[in-house]
Amino acid sequence: MRHKDLVAIADLDGAELCQLLDAAAALKRALAEGEQPPLLQGRVLALLFQKPSLRTRVSFEVGIRQLGGSGVYLSPAEVGLGERESYGDVARVLSRYVQVLVARTFMHEDVVTLARCADVPVINALSDLLHPCQCLADLLTIRERLGRLEGVVVAYVGDGNNVANSLLEAAPRVGMHLRVATPPGFEPDVGISEASARLAAQAGTELRLLTDPAAAVQGADVVYTDAWFSMGQETEHDFRREIFPPYQVNAALLARARPRALVMHCLPAHRGEEITDEVIDGPQSIVLDQAENRLHVQKALLCELLGAKLPARMLVP
Repeated sequence: MRHKDLVAIADLDGAELCQLLDAAAALKRALAEGEQPPLLQGRVLALLFQKPSLRTRVSFEVGIRQLGGSGVYLSPAEVGLGERESYGDVARVLSRYVQVLVARTFMHEDVVTLARCADVPVINALSDLLHPCQCLADLLTIRERLGRLEGVVVAYVGDGNNVANSLLEAAPRVGMHLRVATPPGFEPDVGISEASARLAAQAGTELRLLTDPAAAVQGADVVYTDAWFSMGQETEHDFRREIFPPYQVNAALLARARPRALVMHCLPAHRGEEITDEVIDGPQSIVLDQAENRLHVQKALLCELLGAKLPARMLVP
């Protein structure tokens, strides 16, 4: 990779994305065969979290252990990031103790500051703007199920949040077509949308921002949704519940996609709001595959950022 850190999917080009996915697939195969190569023996990662987490924390902690290293979790109360101690000081101090820093913050600029100040790699484990680790898992999951990324039509329906922004960054880099349907006023980040549109034009891929969920889903290979409100937006819950019901992924909306289209959700899900039980628990749902693949892509990312090369034999399918 050209960069020390992973702050955004935009830090990677298409070849680097495919390289990470190949490594993740190799590590997943190895684990299934009972092999856990200690590629990161003695390495330590720090999990610096302002937000609670299930999949992110567990996948990183389990991943580093499976590779021979260890993790240290730092809660908001322990660090007081930006309050008791500045972001720069925290980054510089942790750089003396650990080999990689995984940050889960409210504000995207805080991840940027940590990456700028740290001497060790910084991984964006979620910010208000982007969710690159989730996006890597999504790409791996789609590729596993459909055998490719190029030419796949993904319809994202709901809030134009950090997940939508990362999908926008990824789609033209891997040749996917992406349609994003949101209520007016809840569109993805304008700067990211415009940059991705330019890349899509160069790549010859479709990238459309819509307000009609039916139009977005029509003929799609993948239907993706996420919560209507994120952590830190709880006060908007009742307000958003009045606006978003037409964007619920239910059986009627899913019927507009291709037969056997895949259903994705990054979790946690608010069942009965953005998605129905019938759909998320149905035969087309691959949400648990997405959750599992967080482990494998993050192991690949740790190896890449820390310079640990997978044995060539592992990369042969």
